Amino acid sequence: MNFPYLWLELLLPLVAALDFNYHHQEGMEAFLKTVAQNYSSITHLHSIGKSVKGRNLWVLVVGRFPKEHRIGIPEFKYVANMHGDETVGRELLLHLIDYLVTSDGKDPEITNLINSTRIHIMPSMNPDGFEAVKKPDCYYSIGRENYNRYDLNRNFPDAFEYNNVSRQPETLAVMKWLKTETFVLSANLHGGALVASYPFDNGVQATGALSSRSLTPDDDVFQYLAHTYASRNPNMKKGDECKNKMNFPNGVTNGYSWYPLQGGMQDYNYIWAQCFEITLELSCCKYPREEKLPSFWNNNKASLIEYIKQVHLGVKGQVFDQNGNPLPNVIVEVQDRKHICPYRTNKYGEYYLLLLPGSYIINVTVPGHDPHLTKVIIPEKSQNFSALKKDILLPFQGQLDSIPVSNPSCPMIPLYMNSPSHSPATKPSLFLFLVTLLHIFFK
Repeated sequence: MNFPYLWLELLLPLVAALDFNYHHQEGMEAFLKTVAQNYSSITHLHSIGKSVKGRNLWVLVVGRFPKEHRIGIPEFKYVANMHGDETVGRELLLHLIDYLVTSDGKDPEITNLINSTRIHIMPSMNPDGFEAVKKPDCYYSIGRENYNRYDLNRNFPDAFEYNNVSRQPETLAVMKWLKTETFVLSANLHGGALVASYPFDNGVQATGALSSRSLTPDDDVFQYLAHTYASRNPNMKKGDECKNKMNFPNGVTNGYSWYPLQGGMQDYNYIWAQCFEITLELSCCKYPREEKLPSFWNNNKASLIEYIKQVHLGVKGQVFDQNGNPLPNVIVEVQDRKHICPYRTNKYGEYYLLLLPGSYIINVTVPGHDPHLTKVIIPEKSQNFSALKKDILLPFQGQLDSIPVSNPSCPMIPLYMNSPSHSPATKPSLFLFLVTLLHIFFK
């Protein structure tokens, strides 16, 4: 018997049982604040900004060190309710929070997850839209967009074509948030279909657009991540549960193969925030009846937990000079899967690379020096809630002042427009444009 945890349970006031109802802003805030107060040792509640109407964009961090980044502890995030009328994800994340904090010290898997990960949960990115829904509908409701009538999942900078829309407060808050944390893995939760969709959502010839798909250099990892989630959801993995939608083999699709999308959040995360993100469509009906919420939780609980664990795939470590000083903003890439915006170490000299089991060559690049190559072998059986740890010692003394703090090579412009294979022929065809129009309300 674990007596310290038993005493902790007796001393801590319990969070009132979270019901399976839709929680509006006031109820959601009350729940989050109660959790943060009653579980202050493993949670941290903060707002990353405000919506157009001034509502807080709340994020609850769950982890053994919830208030600050710790070296070697990867950052994970879930974001829901970008479209205010897509409501299931919002409630699932509240129940996930409840499950995590009440399982700490009781369930070994959850306890290990909390010990080894900082889990950031944003139940609602579009609270104004959620509150605007007066007549819930399965297909479309007033409230999908934010208060200014902008679709937030088409409001980010795009790497394939110019997205000259007015950046909204909610979008800008998320973009700023991504710069403050070293996020490694993420998912955004939607409704209107039942599928796990992976990048890219937009594309050019260089990414396979002429074959009606758009693949990242890490396509093997993204397919694995999408299958990890879908395979544990008994309805999603069937691929044909939504009778009026496309069929998705094994409940998985490439975003561009489904339909092209400009200015999406998952592409932005991958290209400019070094964060692997997929989109989870969790319900055929965007705003289902409350009595269906328990079944959604039962069908998604295992997937939500297993997906968080994937933040520990691959390899992680720090890059040091010969005197043991950590080197920030150093390019760390795997040969043969270079990103169009190179992945770099954070201010602590840390890098995180999500990789499947296998042998890889890591290429470390510092301005003014030859590339440093390091071979790593990712074992078949992952370590206990940790990626393979591989620190890299460079054979020279780093001049920290000469390494720029920001990343000058990645302006927020269509980076793929300058790729060698780009041409006007890579623009989506008329057919794909019509498909986009047909599907616009279903993602």
